[in-house]
Amino acid sequence: MDDSLGDSDETTPRELVHFVTQQTRFALISNILQHPDQLPSMYELEELNPSVSDATVYKHIQKLIDAGIVREVALDDDQRRQGYPWKFYGLTEEGREFLDAHNLLAAEETLQQIYDTISDKPEKMVKYENAPRPDDV
Repeated sequence: MDDSLGDSDETTPRELVHFVTQQTRFALISNILQHPDQLPSMYELEELNPSVSDATVYKHIQKLIDAGIVREVALDDDQRRQGYPWKFYGLTEEGREFLDAHNLLAAEETLQQIYDTISDKPEKMVKYENAPRPDDV
């Protein structure tokens, strides 16, 4: 496992599993996995978690970034379009490997199928879902 995962060099794999399976964080990881491009915007993550405040979603995404599980990906300035998101959140390679090694990716395909069946997405979410995303992912 990559040494960059976890808050410090002392973080054990067991502690990291416990960290990522905390309810809100695991929901956010699931949201990333189920997204068509596996790169949702913050707005999409907030919409998919209506029982959690926007500030809480942001806080947990930051914790996942700090732990090396999630990364923030931004569009280049020349690719940004007004009215569309330009920051997106996806798993790091190390994060994906860690989740896979601990059998936490088993439902990835099912999550994507469930996402495809969501029929009452707000218009803004559909717009954001179809927003340009970085190519180098």
